[in-house]
Amino acid sequence: MKIAIISDVHGNSHALQAVLKDLERRKVEMIINLGDSVYGPLDPLGTIELLMNNEMIHIKGNCDRMLWEPIQQQSATLTFVQNQLTKNHIDWLKQHSAQFIVDDILCCHGTPTSDEVYLLEEMNENGSVLKNEKNIMDQLQNIEQKIIVCGHTHIPRVVYLANGKIIINPGSVGLPAYKDELPVAHKMESGTPHAKYVVIEKIFGEWTIEQISVLYNWEEAARLAAQQERHDWAQALRTGKVE
Repeated sequence: MKIAIISDVHGNSHALQAVLKDLERRKVEMIINLGDSVYGPLDPLGTIELLMNNEMIHIKGNCDRMLWEPIQQQSATLTFVQNQLTKNHIDWLKQHSAQFIVDDILCCHGTPTSDEVYLLEEMNENGSVLKNEKNIMDQLQNIEQKIIVCGHTHIPRVVYLANGKIIINPGSVGLPAYKDELPVAHKMESGTPHAKYVVIEKIFGEWTIEQISVLYNWEEAARLAAQQERHDWAQALRTGKVE
């Protein structure tokens, strides 16, 4: 079995198109999208049409739920996305589950129990750091699958645990870096502007993991962000870093 895992497209249709084109030559049997698909100041309409017109499994993320759940403060970017999408688009996003299991793989957006929590990273005085192994394993109690695939942080990682489990984060297709204020102010930076995803393949009973970075026209994506006065996004899209 050969599976592609994508995540965190965030309305970046240019990056998504490049990834889908790259996948054409890899002959995968399944594509799984870990969510946060359309939120962002880029091209939510073009992105959701691409996702709906290509066969794949979808999970919803926290930024997908944001489109229909009540929030305390409405941002200009959220309004921009909502104004581009129809009720049919929202209903399509709503129908996606929080988890998907195939073979010995559990797929989720953040952790198996929350789409808002980082599975592998924590924040301290040094910024974002890898959690200790006990902390990670505590979040995976009662999880039977050997492989846990998660997104949310936009940081590509593969972590092998002492109990035999493997945690894979494919990184982000559409947004390679960002700042957040919760739970504390922090940066998440992949360090490159490429669109990122993972292909995993079971060969003779063992899983191989290939982390992939794809060239695309990130200058055009950055231009779209700047049109919406999101210069922070433009910087992240061009460099994979934030100021």
